[in-house]
Amino acid sequence: MLNKKIKEILIGTNNVGKLKEIKDLLPKSTRIFSTKDFKLNSPKENGSTYLKNSLIKAKFFSKKTKMICLADDSGFEIDILNRKPGIFSARWAGANNNFNKAISKVFKELYRKDKNWKLKKIKARFICALTIYWPHGKKINSLGKIEGVISDKKKGKNGFGYDPIFIPTKSRITFGQMKPSKKYKIDHRFKAFKKIKRFF
Repeated sequence: MLNKKIKEILIGTNNVGKLKEIKDLLPKSTRIFSTKDFKLNSPKENGSTYLKNSLIKAKFFSKKTKMICLADDSGFEIDILNRKPGIFSARWAGANNNFNKAISKVFKELYRKDKNWKLKKIKARFICALTIYWPHGKKINSLGKIEGVISDKKKGKNGFGYDPIFIPTKSRITFGQMKPSKKYKIDHRFKAFKKIKRFF
């Protein structure tokens, strides 16, 4: 029974950008539901790691709907800022998910740390934890990450969140400038999903 492929799933997020990206990773034959279909607000994410937060969301939404739920927790880490914003990446954007505000905060913190940061390669990474939670309590999780550097200014209108300031290793352009189809083949969410793909 547990080896049966998942035919329908609830994606446990109220973030529209994230919902779209996860939808695009799933097989076309999967029936997808969103938290909006059930008018559900997100639970308080008070875990100390990405994996704990993705489990909090997956378990919460699964229990509420009696459906199998796939939830993501991801974050952006900048080495010279002691890996901030990390698990607080979304919180830096405030209650209205204003990532222009979050990106301004990143630049402000970088200037505070090093006035000449724009002349250097500032290492950063995106990390994604995915958890699938079944109503009877089974859970599976995975972690994916992609390394890169910070762009000295915002570039590109694609993606969401911190995408316009992240240049992945071996690339010259930001995630924000990249075609979504290219980004989906290399990013942290894709790498995490590859590890749990067999369930779909």
